[in-house]
Order: sequence, then C-alpha cells, then structure tokens
Amino acid sequence: MATVVYKKSQGLTSTPLTYCPGCSHGSIHKLIAESLVELNVLEKSIAIAPVGCSVLAYEFFKCDAIQAAHGRAPAVATGIKRVEPEKIVFTYQGDGDLASIGTAEIIHAAHRGENITVVFVNNGIYGMTGGQMAPTTLINQKTSTSPYGRQESTTGKPLLVSEMMAQIPSATYIERVSIHDIAHLGKAKKAIKKAFEYQISGKGFCMIEVIADCPVGWNMTPTQARQTIKDAMIPYYPLGVYKDEGGAQ
Repeated sequence: MATVVYKKSQGLTSTPLTYCPGCSHGSIHKLIAESLVELNVLEKSIAIAPVGCSVLAYEFFKCDAIQAAHGRAPAVATGIKRVEPEKIVFTYQGDGDLASIGTAEIIHAAHRGENITVVFVNNGIYGMTGGQMAPTTLINQKTSTSPYGRQESTTGKPLLVSEMMAQIPSATYIERVSIHDIAHLGKAKKAIKKAFEYQISGKGFCMIEVIADCPVGWNMTPTQARQTIKDAMIPYYPLGVYKDEGGAQ
C-alpha cells in the first residue's frame, strides 16, 4: 500500500499553477493556504490580488478573492475589512506593486493601523511585465532595464521595506522571511500564520516580507536562483522580526 508523503492543501483549488518553472509563488501560496485551514478561517477569508504575477492568485486560493488595480490592494483591503470586520482580509503583493506604485497605499494602511495581513513577495524584479528593474533590485543586478547592472549613483540603493515599515507607530508585526530551503519554509509559515492570528485577535496591521526568486527573470535555473537568495539577497535583506507588538497589552 502506497504511503502518502504529500497532500495538497485543502485551502488551494484544483487549478494547476500557471507560474514559471521554479517560481516561488506556489510555495508561498501553500504556506498561506495551510495557515488559513489550520486556523479554521478559510471560509471567511478574502484575498486581494493586484497586478503582477500575484494577479493570478484568485485562481488558486479556495476562498473569496478580489483583483485590485496595481498598487491599490491595501486600499481595497481597508474598505473590505471596515465593511466586513469579521472577515480575514489579506493582500498578496509583489515588490514592483507594493514597493513602487503602491508605496503610499501600504505606508498609510500601516499608519492607520488597519487590521489586515499583507504578504509581500520580494524577488527583486518586475517578473510579469518583462523583468524590469524594481525598487528592490540589488546593486549590479542585471535586468531588462538595467542590462549593465543597477547603479547606485543613478537609481539609489534597493528599498528596505521591512525596515521602513517597522518605523510606523501603528504597525504591529513586521517580519522578513525566506523560502530558499525547507528550514526557512517552516519559519516562513510560522510567521505568516502568526500574522493571521494577530488579525483574528484584532491586533492591527501585519506584514510578512518573503524573500523569493524569479528564475526566468533572473536568467537562472531554479537551483541557481535559490542559491542566489542565500548568497546575494539575504545579505542585503537580513531575515528576522523587525517589529512585534502583538503581545503588548
């Protein structure tokens, strides 16, 4: 008799993932879905998926989902949570979305202390629209709009979103995690689940930044891309908890 060693989360639909080979989104979707199921809130959860690779997320989560304009997911999430405060509302955003066109939206949602959960996927590139340089692209990293590598003298340093968000007084919980190996996948799930637990308890704004890869956009194999997370991304984007006031009374 065969032994089941893996079973797809009940929080995901049967729709086959349409992401590129080696893409991190599938792994992150699984962590979110498992967390919602384990917390018994899947049926009352609402996902907000803006433009970018994340726009496809509504096809995969087995809960209600709404598409938002590029960068506007926090604003849409704010409206939904205020009208339906008992719902579990989360945004799923990439770095081109959250750290560029949507910077004002995310900062002010945190500043207002909106009781929502934000999953921020940082792969350092605009993955869906052609591999352009993003605010999080590393120095000397080559993209379709920085073919010779990003230069600090002309574009500044990559934006450190978690460090910035942790300075906002009304933000409750900010943590940066990675998914480059099994051990870090476990830590990432723990952080994502904790962020949802805080929302359930009404503790306010939470954001989990997930350091991810884009093998196609980076022009690498999946194995090379995961190693690059470890060797290049994490040294600039240190993992850890940047703010946690959820336990404060």
